[in-house]
Amino acid sequence: MSRAAIRYAKAIIDNAVSNGKTDSVNNDMNNIIAAINESHELEVFLASPVVPSEIKLKALFEIFSDSNEETKALFKLLSANKRFGILQEIALKYKTLYNEVNGLEIAKVTTAVALTPELESKILAKAATMTTKKLTIENTVDPSIIGGFILRIGDMQFNASVANRLQELKREFSN
Repeated sequence: MSRAAIRYAKAIIDNAVSNGKTDSVNNDMNNIIAAINESHELEVFLASPVVPSEIKLKALFEIFSDSNEETKALFKLLSANKRFGILQEIALKYKTLYNEVNGLEIAKVTTAVALTPELESKILAKAATMTTKKLTIENTVDPSIIGGFILRIGDMQFNASVANRLQELKREFSN
């Protein structure tokens, strides 16, 4: 993550907090991340040094026409500084700062199949022992773990996967 993206994101969160619009700006940032992830053409367009900033600005105003004034001000600032290439980085850093401001932490859960409500409640119970913050679960499905789950919160990890248990058994028998 570039230092410039971090500075822009901090400025946006400060502005959103002072205007009481952190939630709506967070929605804008989620929309920006999703749009850039879904459209490689948009990513290339924003990073292109050949396309003038004015054209990029007009395009972003059309694509994100329902965005907040804070987000539109970011677009104008990026246009003036010719920094549209770091828009996605800014949006990602904003989400991190938003979570910090709201005392939220993301629990990244990897499972072999999609989470069921029963498994989600078990994971939340385990996660509650790892942090005191409010948690948001982000689920990734990876059939290679066979069963169980892998829980990551910040730099902590709890591996309750069948694949991990099989590896442990293999190590025990090889010793």
